[in-house]
Amino acid sequence: MASLYTQKSRNITKTWMLFTFFFVIVIAIGWIFSQAYGDPSILYIAVIFSVFMNVLAYWYSDKIALGMTHAKEVTRENARDLYSIVENLCITAGLPVPKIYIIDEPAPNAFATGRNPEHAVIAVTTGLLARLERSELEGVIAHELSHIGNRDMLISTAAIVLVGFISILSDFFMRSLWWGGGRRRSNNNSGGSPIFLILAIAAAILAPLAATLMRLAISRKREFLADVSGALLTRYPDALASALEKISHDPTPLRGASNTNAHLWFDDPFDYEGGPKKKTPWMHKLFMSHPPVAERVKALKGIKV
Repeated sequence: MASLYTQKSRNITKTWMLFTFFFVIVIAIGWIFSQAYGDPSILYIAVIFSVFMNVLAYWYSDKIALGMTHAKEVTRENARDLYSIVENLCITAGLPVPKIYIIDEPAPNAFATGRNPEHAVIAVTTGLLARLERSELEGVIAHELSHIGNRDMLISTAAIVLVGFISILSDFFMRSLWWGGGRRRSNNNSGGSPIFLILAIAAAILAPLAATLMRLAISRKREFLADVSGALLTRYPDALASALEKISHDPTPLRGASNTNAHLWFDDPFDYEGGPKKKTPWMHKLFMSHPPVAERVKALKGIKV
């Protein structure tokens, strides 16, 4: 048990180190662009605007996610069994009971969001309620509560916004360069250095890709951590592993899923793993928002509680 908690602490530390490096990229890109244009105000604008967008997205992340999936709030009176499961697990985890939502979708899946444990929500699909046994449903809910307890919403929301901002900043630079703005500035006395202009072009091309890969790496780490935390919460990792296998083998498309919210779901809504299990290629793993289900199941079955 102690080793699991040690691993959990290490995962949190590694994720925050990765996220810090991620934010440094925003500053670095802003600095390179400011040098290319010979205008230091670009750096200040980039940092201030990225922080503002993070705060805005974090504050309204739950409303955005619920609106995209058309989730409907339920209470103890109209979803007694589900409410009882969430409430009992929250008592065990020492968390406040979040608002509970149901999404009218036949595909089995779930997600948690919100700016902190006091303002968190859990949403499950009707397909999840119909297909899973009670112990499996408890495992999925425990996984989502672990995201809340680990405060993953802060990291994932900020990472998404930073990726979007880096892409916008890069696109703006390339468009201005295309229309001759960068060339004119570099050729006059007040413009930036041609060397920085070359670096800026390279950053504008490579930075969005690098930022996306780091965001996906953060998401995968949080999923592994939530699996471990959820298994510790229910003390029944096999049920969570069984739920993962059932959900990953279900071919029903999830209508409410999109590239912007794929990381939120319990299982990757775009990665159907029906049929024989095969080893996931290394290159494919880089662009996955979730770890391969086979690896998650293997890790869960190795937990001793």
